[in-house]
Amino acid sequence: MTKTGIVSRTGLDSVGIKGAQAEFWNLGTEALIEEAIARREGRLGKGGAFITETGKHTGRSAKDKFIVDEPTSTADIWWGDVNKPISVENYNKLKAKMLAHYAGKELFVQDSFVGADPTFRLAVRVVTETAWHNLFARNMFLQPSTAELEAFDPQFTILQAPTLFADPETDGTRSGTFVVVNFAERIVLIGGTQYAGEIKKSAFSIQNFLLPAKGVLPMHCSANIGPNGESAIFFGLSGTGKTTLSADASRTLIGDDEHGWGKDGIFNFEGGCYAKVINLSPEAEPEIYATTARFGTVLENVVYDPVTREVDFDDSTLAENTRASYPIDFIPNASDTGRGEHPKNIVMLTADAFGVLPPISELTPEQAMYHFLSGYTARVAGTEIGVTEPQATFSTCFGAPFMPRHPTVYADLLGKLMQQHDVKCWLVNTGWSGGAYGTGSRMKIAHTRAMVNAALDGTLAKVEKKVDPNFGVLVPTSCPDVPAEVLDPRQTWTDKAAYDAAAKDVVGRFEANFKQFETAVDAGVNAAAIRAAA
Repeated sequence: MTKTGIVSRTGLDSVGIKGAQAEFWNLGTEALIEEAIARREGRLGKGGAFITETGKHTGRSAKDKFIVDEPTSTADIWWGDVNKPISVENYNKLKAKMLAHYAGKELFVQDSFVGADPTFRLAVRVVTETAWHNLFARNMFLQPSTAELEAFDPQFTILQAPTLFADPETDGTRSGTFVVVNFAERIVLIGGTQYAGEIKKSAFSIQNFLLPAKGVLPMHCSANIGPNGESAIFFGLSGTGKTTLSADASRTLIGDDEHGWGKDGIFNFEGGCYAKVINLSPEAEPEIYATTARFGTVLENVVYDPVTREVDFDDSTLAENTRASYPIDFIPNASDTGRGEHPKNIVMLTADAFGVLPPISELTPEQAMYHFLSGYTARVAGTEIGVTEPQATFSTCFGAPFMPRHPTVYADLLGKLMQQHDVKCWLVNTGWSGGAYGTGSRMKIAHTRAMVNAALDGTLAKVEKKVDPNFGVLVPTSCPDVPAEVLDPRQTWTDKAAYDAAAKDVVGRFEANFKQFETAVDAGVNAAAIRAAA
């Protein structure tokens, strides 16, 4: 058996992997791209980015994700449609299949850390059967030093095999695809899908389970630091603007998707970014656009000219959920440490498909807790299988698919941290204006940036505000570089009666969704809840 690269002291036999034809340990970017091209896993685009396709699965397979129902964790899991149980017996069968599948194959191993704060970082090993998936893991997670690699002892191991499929009848899965987390064995099994995002989100889900017990709030958010040293965090689901709004040339980027907030401030979980690049333009998102022509970036499911290797980011033939994975230092103003002080502002991003929420509004602490638990947005096309256009949804904590514990665990931590550090909260609609999806238009990025900048620099805290009659939030009446009529969503609709009807519908959806939390929150949060008019 051949071994190349820096081999850690804890080998693959620690999780039962035996008989691999070769093990490629902790290869660098150049070596992994060389191996990927030799194996025909993809091609180089203009500028040097590695271009690949993920086949049938171009987004997360949310319905195929399971948590092993075992004694050490079962009482702490929020069981339901999001966190579905699988028996220890069926997990053992899938693991045995995975180990047998690996035998005789060439495997790639990448040892990394998840978490920039050394106190709370997690040592994660990713084992893949393709070089490009290993490159993805290298891009997305934090790289240990040579000495740390040699002494690396994984706290969790992610085993990934896209060409291995489950048998639903005998393995207890829904389909041939499976993502299974075992918190007792500290192993994740991923099979039947080439979508690389499953690796990243599995590590995120693990931290979301482990960190609350240590007093740390794990967050599905981006984060950056202003010229004055003040941090800001941006909550939101994929496609709502976390990556776009945090990659601001005037601010230092901490990270674009996953962070923790603990006693010493906020810290990035990752060492890279996973940006959605459909309709990407150099004018609207210059920092991200520049990464797509760099050696080391992985482009998923983009359409390109086979002769010139030019990428057409407007072409969604292969997927709406086209992606770029790149090291965070590809962004010119990225933080060297991945850490920041306690935030002064929180921005909750929602892509309102009905076009009725104000483009920006200020929330009271109780309203912030309410909207955090509600997590209203629209699922964006392509992020999950079967979603072909935006759909209204409530994803609690702005990341329900990745939250193993009950939502109130995370909400209580958020409320305590906001109170302790006197944090302002803003609700920002990056969705539709002037009508619902299909009638109105998507909010202009330039307007959203102007509103967010005005919130972060303190301008909006000083302007006159009025209470929105439907949602009860405080809406600024003016904002630099934003037309006044844009700030009032009703004024952007030609048919005002249609707006009123749509707003009433959304209010009803909020009210119906929040019933599940009414008995679990205090009177202040219940009083802040959006209610339909009597």
